[in-house]
Amino acid sequence: MFADLLRRLTGPADAPLPDPDARLALAALMVRIARTDGIYSVAEILQIDQCLAQRYGMTSDAAHDLRIQAEQLEEEAPDTVRFTRAIKAAIPHADRAGVVTALWQVVLADGSRDHQEDALMRMLAPLLGITDQESHALRLAVSRS
Repeated sequence: MFADLLRRLTGPADAPLPDPDARLALAALMVRIARTDGIYSVAEILQIDQCLAQRYGMTSDAAHDLRIQAEQLEEEAPDTVRFTRAIKAAIPHADRAGVVTALWQVVLADGSRDHQEDALMRMLAPLLGITDQESHALRLAVSRS
């Protein structure tokens, strides 16, 4: 179902993804971070839907449908670095802090921080061009809200 997108994600070129594919890749990255600790909770699922709806101005039904597709893509996708590379190419640097914020919202949605989720976030933020200090500040802002 996602063969063309997976080919582009795993290909050597860093060509920007078309907007629908970039949205799907970001949603799949959110699903991946939520599943990292082995517990894909309802709170995380609802947070993903909320993040997608807010970020893209979608209805809750459209965000739900995008997440369902992202769950399937996440299962088929080879590695997190390729998602991150595609997202980095598709999203201007100024908007990537919003991506890291959304990822922290998903991580913290279930009320706990798992060491596996923390490790993945430490890998993802720099791959997106966000420093550890910036990521830490974004996490603090999310935890206070």
